Amino acid sequence: MRAISHRRNGCAILLTFPLASMRAYVCHALCRTKEVEETLKLLELQQTLRACVRATAATKFDIALESVVAEIPPRTELGDLAFPVAFELAKRIKQATGQKANPRALAEELKVALEAEPNVARVEVAGAGYLNVFFDRAALLAQFAALDVSSDANGAVAQDAKRKIIVEHTNINPNKAAHIGHVRNAVLGDAFVRVLRATGAEVEVDNYIDNTGVQVADVVVGFMHVEQLTRADVRALDESLPPEHPFDYYCWDLYARVGLFYRNGDADAKEDPARLQLRAEVLHALEAGDNETAALADYVATRIVECHLQTMARLGIRYDLLPRESDILHLGFWQRAFERLKETSTIRFETEGKHAGCWVMPTDLHEGTDEHEADKIIVRSNGTVTYAGKDIAYQLWKLGQLGLDFYYKPFRTYEDGHTVWVTTSEPLPHRVYVPYSTNMQDVPTHPHFGGGQVVYNVIDSRQSYTQDVVRRGAAAVAPDVGEAASVHLAYEMVALSPAACEELGFELSAEDRARPFIEMSGRKGLGVKVDDLINRLEADALAEVEARHADLSQDEKLKTAHLIAIGALRYFLLKWTRNSLIAFDFKEALSFEGETGPYCQYAAVRANSIFRKLDPATLNEAHELIGAMGANEDTAAAVGQVFAGASGDELWSLVTLAARLDEVIAQAATQEEPAHLAKYAFQLARAFNLFYHRHRIIAEEDAARRAVLIQIADLVRRQLTNALSTLGIGVPERM
Repeated sequence: MRAISHRRNGCAILLTFPLASMRAYVCHALCRTKEVEETLKLLELQQTLRACVRATAATKFDIALESVVAEIPPRTELGDLAFPVAFELAKRIKQATGQKANPRALAEELKVALEAEPNVARVEVAGAGYLNVFFDRAALLAQFAALDVSSDANGAVAQDAKRKIIVEHTNINPNKAAHIGHVRNAVLGDAFVRVLRATGAEVEVDNYIDNTGVQVADVVVGFMHVEQLTRADVRALDESLPPEHPFDYYCWDLYARVGLFYRNGDADAKEDPARLQLRAEVLHALEAGDNETAALADYVATRIVECHLQTMARLGIRYDLLPRESDILHLGFWQRAFERLKETSTIRFETEGKHAGCWVMPTDLHEGTDEHEADKIIVRSNGTVTYAGKDIAYQLWKLGQLGLDFYYKPFRTYEDGHTVWVTTSEPLPHRVYVPYSTNMQDVPTHPHFGGGQVVYNVIDSRQSYTQDVVRRGAAAVAPDVGEAASVHLAYEMVALSPAACEELGFELSAEDRARPFIEMSGRKGLGVKVDDLINRLEADALAEVEARHADLSQDEKLKTAHLIAIGALRYFLLKWTRNSLIAFDFKEALSFEGETGPYCQYAAVRANSIFRKLDPATLNEAHELIGAMGANEDTAAAVGQVFAGASGDELWSLVTLAARLDEVIAQAATQEEPAHLAKYAFQLARAFNLFYHRHRIIAEEDAARRAVLIQIADLVRRQLTNALSTLGIGVPERM
């Protein structure tokens, strides 16, 4: 037999943990609560065997192995797990004793110990000393069949093992409707939250609201100086808008008009300094607060945030807290952070040179360039604070290192009772009006926010420099926490394919049609609103549903079309690694073939259809037969024969692929890459479809083989459904 030494992506058992000192919580996902310890999971078996190797090395050879590398063979017929440990053991023995040891002879000793372990059928020594382990397929199938793969049990950990994680994502400027670029951030962040929670982590989801920034100021300039409207006028306008053109859509158009206003109506002209002064005046009013301009900005920003939450709810995305920049300013977060930065000599005051009068952070992050200074300015010479300065203060709060806190009030409560909170600068009265409710409500006790052991900021890669400054600044002020606590979850931009642009009604030049993708510009009003994108996907999906299932009620058709549309969009955005630029294409995303959300959903629907058609008595017979293997040798032998037959390796490959969901989720968490889980879902869906076409399941006459096929189909459908759920993708009843 050829030696197994090949390590494939996603298959190595010895996971590497980036920034392991702060993110070791993922390891705890392998420790189960008592309720699920009785059912074996593949990762647990792998850990048991690694422990066996370590124990044998210690007792027989007096060698302490800190880690044992295990690999997944490239083909099932070569084994289920491979250990190249004999070579490391021989090396360590020579170092300890000065005597050479034969790796193959060492492997033979380890083989005896491994074969004594439960759930191991046999072990083969290959080549110069590789250990290839073959699992007891029948016994493991029975345990996998009993596995609880519900979202609550899968990945559950003991409460005291949990560490609080904060994931901040979405963070759309509250000045206009969300566009397709924003949705990659939101979907990526939400999927990562789901992955972390699947490992048992306690996760707080924050959505930062920059309600005092330039973008909000520009919309305020539009209302005040372009349209000459008061706050009362804007409210009346908002209430008069039709459902198909809500307030965030109106502000989308107004924002583009303000860009022209600054250029006196000529898109190619330079901005007029006199008109830009209007922006500066508005920004000053927003920072000061407690004035009519700030009140107008607050109304605009709050209404836009309400619109954004409605949009994100369509995608299944929700939040725990909406921290507002205005509250960071008014509650003195920056002032506290400024003092801490000075006390720790993290920043210094420049008295000469081009930065004279500025507070700067000396940094070796970059050499000096036109884009990034070698020394990062934190406070400008005019006293204004840069984004990096405010972000350091906010990051310190998220890490529980600032010594200050917000006040909080409910912002929105969903139908299931989950409440999204928003920060505020002042204590609340006993009763408060909650948006989307019908009356005044008693203020409930808010959860504890902030104080995360690790904070993930989902921000596009163009902000990498600023995020590096924030990470180093926060670590300098709070060295006990360190740089590893602040993680920039970066990603590349998303654009549209030329075909998608034309499908949405954009006029393209011949030059544009030849491009691989078309970039968008919010200031020019060139872009695709998320709601428009979802509407178009739902319309296309509905046409497909109506063609395939004309007998469904209209409500069922709409529900199915919505699930397909959201599944298509989320999967398309998640299947690419974070460092990949995405060109969104409708036809590719909605295809029922290839690596798409609908393809994965269809495999789950197809699997579920088996059990709708299956006679209950036949299903019970299959469960009882598999469950009786431990007490009935003949039954166990019959099931073993199924796996020993011509299609046995293929069937077992599907079982082990389905059983690796925990491993893939752990990998997606430790490598901070939900794309691993998306790829896994597709691989499992594709493997199941081959299984479905090659085997008669319901019509199979041999009882043992039928039971095996039914249990495999059941395991796959549950694991595939759970994988898709962790990606935020639902499974329709029919497709």
